[in-house]
Amino acid sequence: MTTADAPPIVFVHGTRFSAGQWSTQLTALREEFPVTAIDLPGHGARSAQPWSLSAATEVIASAVDSLGRGPALVVGHSLGGYASLEFARSRPEQVRGLVLAGASASTRGPWATPYRWVAGLVPRIPADRLTRWNDRLLLRHHPREVVEATIRSGYAFRTLPAAWGEVLGRFGTDALRHVAAPVLILNGEKDTVFRSGEADFARAHPDARVELIPRAGHLANFDAPDAFSDAVRRFARQLPVVG
Repeated sequence: MTTADAPPIVFVHGTRFSAGQWSTQLTALREEFPVTAIDLPGHGARSAQPWSLSAATEVIASAVDSLGRGPALVVGHSLGGYASLEFARSRPEQVRGLVLAGASASTRGPWATPYRWVAGLVPRIPADRLTRWNDRLLLRHHPREVVEATIRSGYAFRTLPAAWGEVLGRFGTDALRHVAAPVLILNGEKDTVFRSGEADFARAHPDARVELIPRAGHLANFDAPDAFSDAVRRFARQLPVVG
């Protein structure tokens, strides 16, 4: 693959985070690929924009267009993974490949009940308290240089109920059936919740494979940033050349 063939890559963050989640990946990959990371509606620089999946797909589409290199590899984590999946199904002409990170569990059925409960609880807790808890949690488990951009960007707690409310119940284990591009299901080895549907997700697509990040959990790109970046790099290099 030549530099001219290298696919552009758009990173889509998870629940409550922002584009800052991907600072390590952007640094690791920008010399080989055109890369960018977005803020979803209701998050980061778009905190004033109401959340919706349709608005999220528009933001991703604009990011793909901004790179000016045609269809992109879209990498989405958790909430961003489901938004990226929706984008891949609705805008196939803009997708060269799809990486679902921590987003290979069905959002239907009884397992979603505790998530609905959390979504209802979050607005009742003061945002400054939630911020302190999140800052401490991230710094306890990850190097400061990996999470400082996320901490600096703040958290979108008020958007969580709307975002989860739309995603929960929407995506089954056959969710990849209408995605045309190659798919990498990239999970932390210890992310038992979001690995629960990975085999079924993979079976629903003729060109999907699963890769695990050893010893990593749900926040695999924080737990093992180099391994995560390497997995994305390998997948990007294997994508068919467009045109």
